[in-house]
Amino acid sequence: MAGVLVLAEADAEGLRAISFELIAAGLQLADSGCGPVRVLIVAHDPSRHAAELSVPGVEEVLTVASPVEHFEPHILATAVKAVIEAERPQVVLTADSADAMAYAPAVAAELGLGFASGATGLGWKDGAPVVTRSAHGGRLVAQLEFSGKPVVLVMVRSGADAAVAPGGGSLAARQPTLTLDASLAGTEHLGYSQATSAEPELSRSEFVVAIGRGVEDEAGVAELEGIARTVGAAFSVSGGLVDSGLASPARKVGVSGKTVRPKVYLALGISGALQHLTGVRSAGTIIAVNTDPDAPIFKAANYGAVADLFDVARALPRHFSWPSDS
Repeated sequence: MAGVLVLAEADAEGLRAISFELIAAGLQLADSGCGPVRVLIVAHDPSRHAAELSVPGVEEVLTVASPVEHFEPHILATAVKAVIEAERPQVVLTADSADAMAYAPAVAAELGLGFASGATGLGWKDGAPVVTRSAHGGRLVAQLEFSGKPVVLVMVRSGADAAVAPGGGSLAARQPTLTLDASLAGTEHLGYSQATSAEPELSRSEFVVAIGRGVEDEAGVAELEGIARTVGAAFSVSGGLVDSGLASPARKVGVSGKTVRPKVYLALGISGALQHLTGVRSAGTIIAVNTDPDAPIFKAANYGAVADLFDVARALPRHFSWPSDS
């Protein structure tokens, strides 16, 4: 077949947003010459997702019915292996997610595929995929090629591509010749415990306030986090604050942290190392505040101010608040 096989993800609420980011990445590869894009959904009732996955540019939607109601990695692995062997895509795209991590590396190993996780970028060079991802603990950005691997499975981080809109196509779903049995399951589903938080979800937020090494103590971090919450922004940090123990890795943006695509990214006291900028390159507008006029962040920013970051941050609540319904 060649081309791209996108592995969509769904849960009890429906298709996950990353599915449409993966389709966007697949369509970009197709435009570069990789070949047609097909989308596979494995779920208890996959037919209910077919219409949304029928996106203009997608050649075919494949549906495989799972015999169990909830996600089960052994069943997913069996289905995905069978479809890859039957369809022979050149590139397989899946989310860099907890679900996919439970089966995708095993599929790649068992089938001898080229493999990369944590991808932040995809390209096409000389008839083969090129993957961008972090290396050496986020200190370097690597480009990976897969010589001698006719099929490559890539796990793509959320936020690496803008999502396409669901639906809009008119494809009839195809069911591959594949029967799955509940006896394949190697785990038992006991239930879900959903984490709750009043904080804006970082990778989905339209306004992100980020702080860097210009903040030197816990009191400063706490103050700026409070200001971000007041103005309706998600709060993030650069790797330096995580390394110094002043912030959680869950807040980290960059090549070894999260990738974000906000409309506005306000960088306070961030120098602008390549590892960090890789995680924010798709932001609509970058505003930088730094006391060093030669900081690299200014080269990437749309607007900048050589100023004390606390002076700027403390003025924000008096003049600005992000609309809560945007």
